[in-house]
Amino acid sequence: MKYMVVETFKPGAKDAVYERFERLGRQLPTGLNYLDSGLTQDGTKCFQLMETEDAQLFDEWIGKWSDLVDFKTVPVNDSPTKRQTKAARSADD
Repeated sequence: MKYMVVETFKPGAKDAVYERFERLGRQLPTGLNYLDSGLTQDGTKCFQLMETEDAQLFDEWIGKWSDLVDFKTVPVNDSPTKRQTKAARSADD
């Protein structure tokens, strides 16, 4: 299952978030997979596309960042356009 994770950095925590990320990486538990991400222009909100079969792994990961970041995790499906593209590619093979 895929999830869109919206991370909002707590006030004044932006530099600490980037420092921890540079030092320790994402700190993802095994089974929680990072797919892609993007940032707002001011760099205080991050949108991460992630995938896992065990949503409870988010609790472990969020616990490592919750002092600096507020999280919202939303299950998502591929868009119909992406599913059509994947199906067309499979038919060509």
